Amino acid sequence: MPINTKALANEFKDFIMRGNVVDLAVGIVIGAAFTGIVNSLVKDIINPLIGLLIGGIDFTNVFVTLRGKVFPTLAAAQKAGAVTLNVGVFVNAIIQFLIVSFAIFWLVKAIAKMHKPAPPPPPGPKAEDILIEIRDILAKEAH
Repeated sequence: MPINTKALANEFKDFIMRGNVVDLAVGIVIGAAFTGIVNSLVKDIINPLIGLLIGGIDFTNVFVTLRGKVFPTLAAAQKAGAVTLNVGVFVNAIIQFLIVSFAIFWLVKAIAKMHKPAPPPPPGPKAEDILIEIRDILAKEAH
């Protein structure tokens, strides 16, 4: 069965041009940019503050070596091929998740506040009124 490439191309163009697909693409691009901002916020601002609070420890270097000798930094341990539990990296991921979740929560809340519900439609005629009107029309036609 031959493939109609022109019809397939048109169908694909119609799919891509739908509003939802374009909105999704814009959301992904903005999300990727936002991820960079959140990563920097966690790595460059929050982690140094947490490290200061817990005694000047570089929070990203909080790890446990499971096999091999003890290393001063996570990068050194990974370079040497040591097996490590990267607690600091995991905590960073949790902090990033919480920041993104909080930001999305406020964004959705703001959008919901801006979105005004549509006014309810005006009430239509009651069935009783319609029946009375039909009765009156039939009565006029009978006379």
